[in-house]
Amino acid sequence: MLVSLPGNNIPSDGAWQVGSGHSLDLTASGHLMAIVNVTPDSFSDGGRHDDVEAAVAHAKACIAEGAAIIDIGGESTRPGAEPVSEAEEQRRVLPVIERLAAQTDALLSIDTYRGSTARAAVKAGAHIINDVYGLTRDPSVAQVAAETGAGLCIMHTGRGREAVRLGDVIADQFVFFEKALAVADAAGVDRRAIMLDPGFGFAKSREEEAQLMARFTELHALHLPFLIGTSRKRFIGALTGRERAVERDVGTAATTALLRLAGAHIFRVHNVAANRDALGVADAVRAARATANANASASANASAETGS
Repeated sequence: MLVSLPGNNIPSDGAWQVGSGHSLDLTASGHLMAIVNVTPDSFSDGGRHDDVEAAVAHAKACIAEGAAIIDIGGESTRPGAEPVSEAEEQRRVLPVIERLAAQTDALLSIDTYRGSTARAAVKAGAHIINDVYGLTRDPSVAQVAAETGAGLCIMHTGRGREAVRLGDVIADQFVFFEKALAVADAAGVDRRAIMLDPGFGFAKSREEEAQLMARFTELHALHLPFLIGTSRKRFIGALTGRERAVERDVGTAATTALLRLAGAHIFRVHNVAANRDALGVADAVRAARATANANASASANASAETGS
């Protein structure tokens, strides 16, 4: 009996193409993207890494624990957070990117929705642009990705779309990504450089978050790999009864395992060690499923030959 093994919607060479000629193999295992917020007000760790030394030290610790990517942000995206200027965002993140590019071999991601910050970050050494507004706030982000060859994460969001959002959570994903991918295509972004993110925690109800997890495999119809950002989000607190964000790592690890089994590829997290273990278990199950499928297929072929 063949067992479903979702999540093979990866480029033909099995790799996500990112900046400076780098790529990330998506065939054998999932990967962790560690969160480094160089901010005073992020919902979980605001103020802990808001200077260059602290941010660099934290990033290096995450790399040692198993993170393949470091995602560096200079503006909080929590609901109600005060926006920062372009200049302040760049003042916070660029020195961190420069230091990490010089001192580590990790892939570096800039968490921004501004084309100007994306361009400056790639020049400083970033390989990936992670746009949490999915090219809706500043479409020039796509142009930067196309011109520099940086990897591009396009995240779904419900923010600012309340009047046009569809009632079906998966249908709304398709509508949003169709428009965002059209922007990326028009700018000339290579599809091999694109990663999608369903946007857990961005203007979705607890019920919608659960539906999004339960029906995640439907998103593979988009034929692109997926990044997941559930880490310590409010809906995990609602599901587990954990009010404090830092107490939600076990719940986060559960979503990592579930969504890896459903075919997601990269997981953006605060606690690398806990999610590394969850990912290891999920990858072992996926490998066992693949072996079972291969054995079942070989058995079926042998039976067919014997019958003929």
